[in-house]
Amino acid sequence: MTKVIMVCLGNICRSPLAEGILKHKTQGKDVTVESAGTSDYHIGSLPDKRSIEVAKKNGLDITDQRGRQFKTSDFDTYDYIYAMDNSNYNNIIALARNEADKDKVHLILNSIFPGENVDVPDPYYGGDQGFDHVYNMLDEACEVIAKKLT
Repeated sequence: MTKVIMVCLGNICRSPLAEGILKHKTQGKDVTVESAGTSDYHIGSLPDKRSIEVAKKNGLDITDQRGRQFKTSDFDTYDYIYAMDNSNYNNIIALARNEADKDKVHLILNSIFPGENVDVPDPYYGGDQGFDHVYNMLDEACEVIAKKLT
């Protein structure tokens, strides 16, 4: 079983979308997908209503997800750790205990823009169209990741 975790800041916008998208793309495969945030702002919270709405518009239900914080022990649980942006990538790397931990951490958009270290923009303070844009970026990245995993 391959285990993947998607990580953003609060675990209510980007990483829940990435979790839902990759779960859908790997359905029926030997892959587990979860998500977390580097902060503790939204532990136990549902994804942002705009993330829920854009997921629903694209045929996904992410209302079973609840926010949680990324922790050092997650390096032991997950095979792949996908950060949504450079800030969260650096926060995750700071928790790494060794090179093996660091090797598991990737920027999600490097899947479609290799080596460019592009951030998935945080749509939290923007309008609804920001969530559509983020969904499309994550959908494209998760398509590449799913093919790699299955």
